[in-house]
Amino acid sequence: MSLDEAYLDVTENLYGIISATQIAEEIRARIRAETGLTASAGVSYNKFLAKLASDHRKPDGLFVITPKMGPEFVEILPVRKFHGVGPATAAKMGRLGVTTGLDLRAQSLAFLQQYFGKAGSYYYWAARGVDERPVHADRIRKSVGAENTFPADLFTYEAARDALREIVDKVWGYCEGSGLRGRTVTLKVKFANFQQITRSRTGQMQIRTRSELEQLGNSLLEPLFPVAKGVRLLGVSLSSLATEEAEREPEFSLPP
Repeated sequence: MSLDEAYLDVTENLYGIISATQIAEEIRARIRAETGLTASAGVSYNKFLAKLASDHRKPDGLFVITPKMGPEFVEILPVRKFHGVGPATAAKMGRLGVTTGLDLRAQSLAFLQQYFGKAGSYYYWAARGVDERPVHADRIRKSVGAENTFPADLFTYEAARDALREIVDKVWGYCEGSGLRGRTVTLKVKFANFQQITRSRTGQMQIRTRSELEQLGNSLLEPLFPVAKGVRLLGVSLSSLATEEAEREPEFSLPP
């Protein structure tokens, strides 16, 4: 899903371990042993509930939602906690009198489709603890990104620029390891009042160095200052991805 988040279907696994919880514990232990970092894990019978479980005991937690627990766990959850429900959608649901999973479950499929279009079907079934989406391990990555929420709001360009450097390091580290390069840089900024904005720039050629990525990120960041509200979160993503080799291939060749 991102640099530090993934789904894993362990219905069948190479080690033949029948307990998904045991697998999650072993993964977390390996992450700590090899990187010194903590990791949270959520274990459940579908992607929607696994995501909720992974967020439930952060940081460094492990939580399991069993099939028996699923519907009851969802019904007491605020809709803003649902994966796929952003601030704008949560506000719209609130205006319709839907604030919890139980409220959402009380709505008909037709009602949710009327107000939320194709996403209405997802909300209808998610409110019942049902999610049939498969885990696609070989999907094509469309972007790579990282973000950081700060313990104290940032008010100056210099402080934000310094904070952005670590985020650029994460993104470029993935690019180096995967061989992927991109042409579009997107800067994400969330302010103290939770207002969120993005700024993007697309070049004709791939970004080939970390320095180039940082410079583009800074050029998107600097015009935002001075700020009326402190910056609470910064993120950088790279899209229009391709491998370095693919970018070098000619689009066509002329006959001799």
